[in-house]
Amino acid sequence: MSLNKENQGSQKGATSTDGKSSVFSKEERAAMKERAKELKAAARADKDKADGESAVLAKIDEMRGSDRAIATRIHEIIKSVAPELTPKTWYGMPAYSKDGNILCFFQSAQKFKTRYATFGFSDKANLDDGDMWPTAFALKGLTPAEEERIKSLVMKAVS
Repeated sequence: MSLNKENQGSQKGATSTDGKSSVFSKEERAAMKERAKELKAAARADKDKADGESAVLAKIDEMRGSDRAIATRIHEIIKSVAPELTPKTWYGMPAYSKDGNILCFFQSAQKFKTRYATFGFSDKANLDDGDMWPTAFALKGLTPAEEERIKSLVMKAVS
């Protein structure tokens, strides 16, 4: 049995008598192009997240003493309770974003020459509670109680 030229090789690019592709419809090709864009965007987001995490960890490594210990623990807490947040630096300090917007951040006491470090939230955080609520917290250390409060605040902020 011999195959004629039209049926030989891959069907990629095979055409029907009306000149249209018989392998994939126009809608299927459009869907595949959209999926390729999605995969590229996801790969870019993964790279941005990895690059951001490297930058955050480098900034934490530059810190000394209690600032470094607190920033390290906050980073671990945020990664565990809100892995969807993207680490990045913001004004040279560790921060975490959602959909490209900074949600929460850490400021070292050493860098800003203050007597305490600060853990704060932007206006994008879902912390609203009536007409007034705190958006930044002074930190001189972290006990299990403060860690639990940070976990709770970050989960609420992300929601």
